[in-house]
Amino acid sequence: LMKKNKMKIARISMDMSQQELADKVGATRQTIGMIESGKYNPTLNLCIAICKALGKTLDEIFWEEETKEEKKTYTESELREIMKTIGNMLGDKEA
Repeated sequence: LMKKNKMKIARISMDMSQQELADKVGATRQTIGMIESGKYNPTLNLCIAICKALGKTLDEIFWEEETKEEKKTYTESELREIMKTIGNMLGDKEA
């Protein structure tokens, strides 16, 4: 959801149609439409071409922020286990 909105907003802010963007990046208008609607995952090369055409970075257009629901919350016992594992990896048996 995020990437399509960012890409569409960037395209519209440059007063560019889907067809104009497609022509600039060597894709079809249908492909641009599917990327914007989240129905198609573009190749890295196409992502880079889109970013160049829109004057944006990959992060600005295609990086999807974690939502709060996606963030993992650990219990105290899970955190202790993680710290113990890290300690063992570092050779510090005191952790």
